[in-house]
Amino acid sequence: MLEADVQTLVHRFYALQSERVEAYHLFEEGHRAYLRSGPDYDFARYRQLVHEITQAFSGISREILQIKEQLEGPRGRPDLAHHLGRLQEKEKEKLELTAQLQLAKQNAQDHPGVEAHLQEVRQLKHRLIQTIEAISEILQDFKYDSEESS
Repeated sequence: MLEADVQTLVHRFYALQSERVEAYHLFEEGHRAYLRSGPDYDFARYRQLVHEITQAFSGISREILQIKEQLEGPRGRPDLAHHLGRLQEKEKEKLELTAQLQLAKQNAQDHPGVEAHLQEVRQLKHRLIQTIEAISEILQDFKYDSEESS
């Protein structure tokens, strides 16, 4: 694989990762609006948002996995492909934790003063922060390795 091809894939990956960050931002904004609609939640609107966000994440993940496959090729960059594989695992974990946290926040809002719900929110926030830190480390490794000559 030519260095120019690798750099094209790297740039496309960064564009996709930016799209994923924006999708998370929309997801969080939508969830905040959903919580504000309580106690008679506008679930239909929130369900539509979840559907749209899920489709966006799925498309982004699919394209990143295609980039990973191309980087795994015989003259590719298996080191970069490895980073993308690890990243996808952590991004999946982040999405699952985000969904769990959103549900926990709703439970805490619906049952104020129930310590178990507040504790669950704190624990999920902590796990989410750890996952985001792991994603940042993987992105740093990817950036460092992608800037090296092949």
